[in-house]
Amino acid sequence: MDRALVIAVVVGVLQGVLEWLPVSSEGNVALYLVVVEGADPALAVQLSLFLHAGTGVAALAYYRDTFGNVLRELPAWRPGTAFGADTATLSFLAAATAASALVGALAYRFVTAVVTDLAGGAFVALIGALLVVTGLVQRVGEGWVADRTDPSLTDALLVGALQGLALLPGVSRSGVTVGALLLRGHDGPRSFRLSFLLSVPAAFGAGALVLVDGGVPAVAPTAGGVALVVSAVVGYATIDALLRVVRRVEFWGVAVGLGLLAVVGGLAAVV
Repeated sequence: MDRALVIAVVVGVLQGVLEWLPVSSEGNVALYLVVVEGADPALAVQLSLFLHAGTGVAALAYYRDTFGNVLRELPAWRPGTAFGADTATLSFLAAATAASALVGALAYRFVTAVVTDLAGGAFVALIGALLVVTGLVQRVGEGWVADRTDPSLTDALLVGALQGLALLPGVSRSGVTVGALLLRGHDGPRSFRLSFLLSVPAAFGAGALVLVDGGVPAVAPTAGGVALVVSAVVGYATIDALLRVVRRVEFWGVAVGLGLLAVVGGLAAVV
């Protein structure tokens, strides 16, 4: 098999599995491409973002019934009662997606500008540092008291902004959004549900942003397409099992451990 296609399959599998774990699929896919394959950091970031569209398809298929229920809130939606009990989820998704789009566009411009100027070791260390921060946010959120029911506009804007920042490689989208919802007083199951519903428009947005900016990010467009399909198939096949694992394992420690290793390895390469 052509080497580019082999890499496409590997990164598709990595994205399909890691998207459901709060350890930053984008950061780990980019680390693989830079450290193992010697890819350019800018290309690695663009490809890792592009692959979110594949797992977005998987999440949409998995949560199709839930999204159907959310769309049924539309007839009851009114501007003055947007965050009422009957339309809270729909209003949360709309406001949070808008905040994600604004912050995400700024984060994308920042990361593409910065990554272009970073050597491989510095790029790896940066991802590691952001993984450590992500793990610490998760750890703090786990100990918070759950005393809220429906999400508010403040929840939506906060979580949406953090999701936009998750375009930075190493920042786990699910880790920071779930952590923020826990800190805001939502329980674990509700936090995971809101976070993963919000991931679908964000995933398609990230993929579209990369396409508009420069097309399919791969050595060959065919390889990029293969990676996208693999991420969607593997993501759908693994989502149920991995979501059960997430509820039982303290992944904040995994994120911190991976981050520290990346920081040490990246700084060693620089020195």
